[in-house]
Amino acid sequence: MDRLIPLEPLSQVAFDHAETVAGQGTIAIELDTQLPDIDTVLVAIGGGGFIGGIAAWLSGRVKVVAVEPMNCPTLNRALQARVPVDVETSGIAADALGCKRIGDVPFSILLSAVADAVLVSDEQIRHAQEALWAQLRIVSERGGATALAALLSGAYVRSPGEKIAVIICGGNADPASFARGI
Repeated sequence: MDRLIPLEPLSQVAFDHAETVAGQGTIAIELDTQLPDIDTVLVAIGGGGFIGGIAAWLSGRVKVVAVEPMNCPTLNRALQARVPVDVETSGIAADALGCKRIGDVPFSILLSAVADAVLVSDEQIRHAQEALWAQLRIVSERGGATALAALLSGAYVRSPGEKIAVIICGGNADPASFARGI
């Protein structure tokens, strides 16, 4: 009979596993292929797995900026404390980005790989979601529009000539609400 090897207890959240972070980061490979000359990428953050993978791939070559709702400041609070801490979350993007605590695995990457972390309001997120629909006919959940909110609101200030990619993510949106005007 084979001997079982005891494993370390796994985190209960998917975004706190190295394999998940690596898999989610594959979008950065696509960015490198499709937009090889970008200077900055803006990415919304909840638990950190998605941006952790992106930051790991792009680190040192492309500036990675984390964008969080003001009511879900998981990374901002962790950066202030220099360790992951529990935060209260609420607001219009909390269903997608409202994690109580950033994952240890992504935080270990983000601590050195994220150039900036900015906060946006619920109103700024709502405006970005509406702009995506009105101007580009992109249906995005509010969490998915959060990174764009930083650019549209001025929470992230673009340098002259800076080439920016904005990750629009998330599919948790009700298409009928767009027909009604969000």
